[in-house]
Amino acid sequence: MNKMAIFVDVQNIYYTTRHTYGRQFNYRKLWDKLKTKGIIVTANAYAIDRGDNQQQKFQDALKHIGFNVKLKPYIQRSDGSAKGDWDVGITIDIMQTAPQVDTVILLSGDGDFDLLLQKINADYGVKTEVYGVPALTANSLIESASIYHPVKEEFLL
Repeated sequence: MNKMAIFVDVQNIYYTTRHTYGRQFNYRKLWDKLKTKGIIVTANAYAIDRGDNQQQKFQDALKHIGFNVKLKPYIQRSDGSAKGDWDVGITIDIMQTAPQVDTVILLSGDGDFDLLLQKINADYGVKTEVYGVPALTANSLIESASIYHPVKEEFLL
C-alpha cells in the first residue's frame, strides 16, 4: 500500500487560489481523493496565526479533516512589512518524513522547494507530487516533481 505524507503551504495555496480564481481551496476534496490512493501517514498544514476568529475556524476545519496544523505567529515589522514564512519548517519535516513513506505530496507553488524534491527523490527514491495553481507555480517546482497536479475547479470551494 502506498504510504503518503502531505505538506501544505497554507499561505501559498490561499493566496494563489484567491488571486487566480477568487475562491478558496477545498481541502476536504483533496483529502478524499488522496485517501483512495493509499495510506496517509502524516498530513501537516503550515499556517500563520494572526489570532483571527475566522482563521481559527479554518484551522479547526483542517484538524477535523485530519491535518496536523502547525502555526507560527504573525510578525509585523516596524517598517510595515510582515514575516511568516514556513519554508525551513516544511523542509525539515519533509526531510525527516521522506525515508518513511513512498510518496511526498506538497501543496505549494514556491520554487524554493525544487531542490528539496530533487534531493528526497535522489536519496530515498520517494515519488513527489505537487499541487499548485498553474499560473503561479514555479516551473522549476513543476519540473522537480514526479507528478504535477494543477489546482483547478475540481479543488475549489
